[in-house]
Amino acid sequence: MGQTVPINYRLCIRPDLNNFIFEGNVELTANTPDPVSEITLNLLELTVRRCDIDLEGASVSCAFSMDPQKETLRIVFPRAVSGDFRLKINYTGHINDKMAGFYRSSHTVDGTTNPLAVTQFEESAARMAFPCLDHPRFKATFDVTMIVDKQLTAISNGDILSETAEGKGKKRVVFETTPKMSTYLLFFGVGDFEWITDEKDRRVRAAAMPGAAGHLEMGIDFGRKSLEFCEAYFAVPYPMSKLDLIAVPDFAFGAMENWGAVVFRENLLLFDSEKTSQAGKERICEVIAHEIVHQWFGNLVSPSDWKYLWLNESFATFLANRILDHYCPDWDVWDQFLFTQTSVAMVRDALFETTAIEIPGGEHVVINVATAPIIYNKGGSILNQMRGYIGEEGFQKGLTNYLASHAYDCAESRHLWEAYADVTDKPVAQMMKSWVEQPGFPVITVKQNGTELILGQERFTYLPTTEEDSLSSAVWPVPLIMETFSEAGASNRFDILMDKKDAILHVGPDVSALKINSGQSGFYRVHYTSMEMLEALGKRVADKTLSAADRWGLQEDLFAFVRGGRSTLGQYLDFLSSYEDEDDFLPINGISGNLHLSYLITDGAQRDQVRGVGKRMLEAVLRKIGFTPDDRESNTTRMLRDAILFRAAMFGVDSAQSWGRETFQNLLTGSETHPDIQKSAMQIGAWLSPGTAFDWFRERLNTSDSEHERMNILTAIGYLSEEAVMQEALDYTLTHVPQRNRHLPIVSCAENPLATRYIWDWMVSNMSDLEKLHPILFERVVDALLPVCGLGREESVRNYFEDYLKQKKSGRETILIALEFLKINERMRKN
Repeated sequence: MGQTVPINYRLCIRPDLNNFIFEGNVELTANTPDPVSEITLNLLELTVRRCDIDLEGASVSCAFSMDPQKETLRIVFPRAVSGDFRLKINYTGHINDKMAGFYRSSHTVDGTTNPLAVTQFEESAARMAFPCLDHPRFKATFDVTMIVDKQLTAISNGDILSETAEGKGKKRVVFETTPKMSTYLLFFGVGDFEWITDEKDRRVRAAAMPGAAGHLEMGIDFGRKSLEFCEAYFAVPYPMSKLDLIAVPDFAFGAMENWGAVVFRENLLLFDSEKTSQAGKERICEVIAHEIVHQWFGNLVSPSDWKYLWLNESFATFLANRILDHYCPDWDVWDQFLFTQTSVAMVRDALFETTAIEIPGGEHVVINVATAPIIYNKGGSILNQMRGYIGEEGFQKGLTNYLASHAYDCAESRHLWEAYADVTDKPVAQMMKSWVEQPGFPVITVKQNGTELILGQERFTYLPTTEEDSLSSAVWPVPLIMETFSEAGASNRFDILMDKKDAILHVGPDVSALKINSGQSGFYRVHYTSMEMLEALGKRVADKTLSAADRWGLQEDLFAFVRGGRSTLGQYLDFLSSYEDEDDFLPINGISGNLHLSYLITDGAQRDQVRGVGKRMLEAVLRKIGFTPDDRESNTTRMLRDAILFRAAMFGVDSAQSWGRETFQNLLTGSETHPDIQKSAMQIGAWLSPGTAFDWFRERLNTSDSEHERMNILTAIGYLSEEAVMQEALDYTLTHVPQRNRHLPIVSCAENPLATRYIWDWMVSNMSDLEKLHPILFERVVDALLPVCGLGREESVRNYFEDYLKQKKSGRETILIALEFLKINERMRKN
């Protein structure tokens, strides 16, 4: 029997921003190849008033029933219909405060708070705004009309076709028909927006709250560039008549790729040269590029099931960095990619509580703390690995083939393999199928026997594998890139696809050192089984013969083996002696983060040893790069300084503490401070002068008009060093901080070694309030606090969450992940 499919939704929305309710009417034109006498739509938190069907030119009433548990609306027709038919549904709903569905936000101008309302539908929240077939495979066109207060602006995916007076201070705004698309990509909103239009490409526009439009220039410029890049790279024109970039005050995620109407958190679109750091600027550009890539990957070609969501997010993650590198080659984008994407993914995927990139789908696949590092970070990293294997030209040709073959339709993973089979003779399908469908990743063990190199692969996990581990015998097709070095300084490169458990390579007799995963594009760890091999590489770290990426990768793998019990923390700290002259962004950022985590986990003499190494290394780096940002230095140096300043102060670097104390005092007196070091100054101020700092933070949060600055302040709150002040600050957070940012001070407590002693008890006593956060923000709190704040009370923590999970399902995956990290940290402390 054929499936009923939607053709068009004609939607009229009348929002009431005073009472936060709305009236809706939807006309659904659908088709059924076989006679049907009913249809089941998705619906959540809406009240249906009436359902009618057009029969022979007349509108006839239908019986209907709603099932809140199943989130469905069942409509029974007066008689069976086939072919095209039209339903008319009248309903009402609430403009909620959940940052999902059709929800409300607000902004304040001159002491007056003004409401606005926007939608957020991914992945299954369109049903909160209108009855529909709410699954990506059910594509349709949309005709949206909004009836709003005449002084407000209405926005949707298409451009405005007409605005007419409606009476009683209202106007009727009719929008263009959209292309055929999935329900989660629909957008409509209403508020008091200010606009700018790009002068070079008038399709590109940007909107923000009154008074903020002056901070849209950088974002709209990079939006136009990203659109230009994508149209050329994909060889498929952008199909919409306009592309709006819209900053809204309240948003749970970073941004949302609604076709033609992309919504952002304010800090990820608005750029203030006096408040936004270089890291903040780069993040804005990355997110803009990510969402514009989605206009093709996700919007033009959508996943036929949520299990294929990686076809959206992995490509947007990887290609956004491709765009950044194209326009900003001096930003060292691919080094940053290793740190922000690949490293994050490998930490997450080394757990038993992991999943494949192609997550089992169906009705829902929630993007959350558990799944995002796999779908976004790992997926993007695997694409980077594939590009390294087949080359840039083959990679691009496969993408254009895929998009052209499935435009305005849905796709599965196999469609991507087929697209690449047409453009390359390399076994892309074999390789990618394994990496995408199989969770986890391997560690390559390396033994040298004369001129013979003996390689083996096994799954890498932090905790010991057991017989029950279904992946203990798994094999991945690993594209190995190896570089060898002779005593005379000559180097040689080897490329192989290691698709078996074991392999033997023959290297020259004069090889004095070798580096596997040269360039670090491969998604695997490398374990050199002899200290001689590692020491030979250490010499090339010290003289910087190896690239920054390889210097980073060596210590990153070694620290992973410390966490997994293959090496000791002492061995890692000893190896860091090779980095005494290091000042590059990537290796120093990795090392300082690993030392910070070690400091949080360890205690006693071991913690003192970590502190000593951290103090010596970061003090040396700061001597080289200084404390004052210089616009002539590299962007990564500016970012590195901000990343290590607080850690240096925490490890006891006197110069960092003195600088922080003086710079924070300048902030208190209103002196200008470079945006690249504002956050560090606030963190050190919170650490050294907690009472004074919190008083200033509280006052500044009430007066600042920069979301970037507000987020820096809230992050710095987590570094307060006195328990009484921190308790007051956390209570303030729960009662005065907007929900979108309420997690920030709490999460940053997990990086404060003085707060980890008592934050667990605070978390348990305030759990009911924390559960009111948006689900993904609640999960971020649990994910951050539990692995370090549970140390020393592991049994009681496990018992607490065992009882918790018996009563509640929300956050289950994240809680299990956090408990596994707690066990890893517990083992590392004992070892």
